[in-house]
Amino acid sequence: MLKRASLLWLLVPYVLFLGVLPLVDRVHPTVLGLPFLFFWLLLATLLTPVAVWLAWRSDRRRSGPRADRRFSRDANGSAE
Repeated sequence: MLKRASLLWLLVPYVLFLGVLPLVDRVHPTVLGLPFLFFWLLLATLLTPVAVWLAWRSDRRRSGPRADRRFSRDANGSAE
């Protein structure tokens, strides 16, 4: 698990949608004219791709440049 600690970013959507949901299940207060629950779900939806991108970027960075060479092709179109 510690080898792939960067993949812990993938827990962020789970926590935002399910873990914290009982705590934010409120109609009042309103944020930007939206009920708080709707605002929270909208925010979680917008943060999910960011968390997936951070997990992808940090996992790719950990793998190093060799991981990209597996799928790269030379000028003739053949795999290395």
